[in-house]
Amino acid sequence: MELITKRVYGAEDILPADIHKWQFLEDIMRKQAQCYGFREIRTPVFEHTELFNRSVGDTTDIVQKEMYTFTTKGGDSLSLKPEGTAGAARAMLEHGLYNDGYPIKAYYLTACYRYEKKNYGRQREFHQFGMEIYGAASAYADAEVMCAAHSIFDRLGVQYVSLEINSIGCPKCRPQYTEARKDYFGQHEEELCDTCRSRLGRNPMRILDCKSPVCSKIAANAPKVLDFLCEDCHQHFEEVKSCLTAAHIRYKVNPAIVRGLDYYTRTVFEFVTPEIGTICGGGRYDGLIEELGGQPTPSLGFGMGMERLLLLLEKQKIEIPAPPVCDLFVIGLGENAKQKAFSIIEGVRNASLIAEGDIVGRTLKAQMKYANKIHARYCIVIGDSEIETNEAVLKNMETKEEKKVPLDDGFFNAFFTAYVESNQSQLLEQLNFMK
Repeated sequence: MELITKRVYGAEDILPADIHKWQFLEDIMRKQAQCYGFREIRTPVFEHTELFNRSVGDTTDIVQKEMYTFTTKGGDSLSLKPEGTAGAARAMLEHGLYNDGYPIKAYYLTACYRYEKKNYGRQREFHQFGMEIYGAASAYADAEVMCAAHSIFDRLGVQYVSLEINSIGCPKCRPQYTEARKDYFGQHEEELCDTCRSRLGRNPMRILDCKSPVCSKIAANAPKVLDFLCEDCHQHFEEVKSCLTAAHIRYKVNPAIVRGLDYYTRTVFEFVTPEIGTICGGGRYDGLIEELGGQPTPSLGFGMGMERLLLLLEKQKIEIPAPPVCDLFVIGLGENAKQKAFSIIEGVRNASLIAEGDIVGRTLKAQMKYANKIHARYCIVIGDSEIETNEAVLKNMETKEEKKVPLDDGFFNAFFTAYVESNQSQLLEQLNFMK
């Protein structure tokens, strides 16, 4: 039978065999975010298109070429979120989170959508982890979000991750830099691609994002933003570097980093790896909240691509803990035995362990085969004779050790004792990981 339809190009199914990798990554991200005082925020998958036009910038490739935009039956223009910051900022303003006082620290795990060419580590539907701080102008806040991202890589055991930082100035010093850029790129206007020529008059900094070899070569010799910083921006950047040094975080100043979104000001940064390039990027966006209708509010944050991070773990052969397996598989032969088996299964589940039984009508042999297939730790077979004697044999499927256990209320004590004794090392590892 032919399928009616298949998944949309650029979107991937995350299957049960792989979901433990995502859950492992998400658990670490949540824990590290909580260590830094961040709380989770969840925003809708679509927003009014105007939000992204104002925040991301209508001169960016994201807005011009990549957003999924549609008109509702009521005539509203909506877009699937291409990144997480704009929605979080809108929610902060709309719900008046600032009334609780600053700083506001929020993190999110969200799906994002960009209509771009599917590439290695890049999908049209992708997942992003982000952390946002609102109401903090201090250089310590800049260093804090970079330290938070760095802590995730440390926790995962990722190697060869380099932090690259830059400052792109503020509205006070940016105009002089913009004019210098226009003058420089204006001399090469005929050589630029069509997209960069359109950017020349409106936002020449975006030319640095162009992937064209010709534009990239021209941009390499363009004026550097660090040479145009005002005293306040220069001082702020020096303080950021001092904070990173105090936290023993190595970094490299890279004047080519500008990030691809219009809302960035002052500090911008990327974490890059030799295997797949950038895996995390962010910076300060002090003008974003005002642009969205709020009061001037210093803000900053980062986004981290989860697909790319999982690819990096795979490339570096970093082992992700195996998913939990069935702790007890109970086989019931006969109606009375099935009822007893069902009761035991539910009792074990109520103790937060994994218990399974047959629900598709397999034979005894097929059930034993299935118990092995799902790597059940223990198995117990209950038949008429076990019901009569109120006793059955608990089998350790790995060591093949067998032990008689009662089938009354004493079963649970006997099973839990055997479980703890045979899984002490694993339980200790789990406790150590949770610390």
